[in-house]
Amino acid sequence: MYSDKEIVEGCLSNDLKMQQALYDRYSGRMYVVCLRYASGQLEAEDILQEAFVKVYRKMDTYREEASLAQWIKRVVVNTALNHQRSRLYMYPMVDVENLHGLADQENILSGFSYQELLEFIQELPSGCRVIFNLYAIEGYGHKEIAEMLGVSEGTSKSQYARAKKLLQQQLAESEKRVYGRRRIQ
Repeated sequence: MYSDKEIVEGCLSNDLKMQQALYDRYSGRMYVVCLRYASGQLEAEDILQEAFVKVYRKMDTYREEASLAQWIKRVVVNTALNHQRSRLYMYPMVDVENLHGLADQENILSGFSYQELLEFIQELPSGCRVIFNLYAIEGYGHKEIAEMLGVSEGTSKSQYARAKKLLQQQLAESEKRVYGRRRIQ
């Protein structure tokens, strides 16, 4: 097993064995990231492949200030965002203060498996899905998201609120199908 440092050095020398080692080590984790931004598995695979091509090409920009995994994840997220940006559809502004009944994020998501949640997230409209991922999962603030996507901070907030509302509706419908009624929390 190679260390990250050995893999980086090998990739910088265009060593195919080290490129394969890098892919083998990180592709599984990064595929999960891609799935959160993609509308399905094929799109996630496309994003993953494109991201790893960028990782190999930009390996000379990697600095050991962050872990290799964090750096690769940043490349993957940026690739996913660029992929989405070309077809990003933002819904009209929603007044966040007028949305009633939005539960806390943890209440919305509790009681469902990771796979179920991933499927619900993938069903979100593209704009909502991207912002939900960046805010709720990646931990960016609305100001950062606005700068990354070239939208207003209010748009980021409204898209996140819309995503939460849509997820809440999807989860409630799923509970009704499974249990015939909503779960009591």
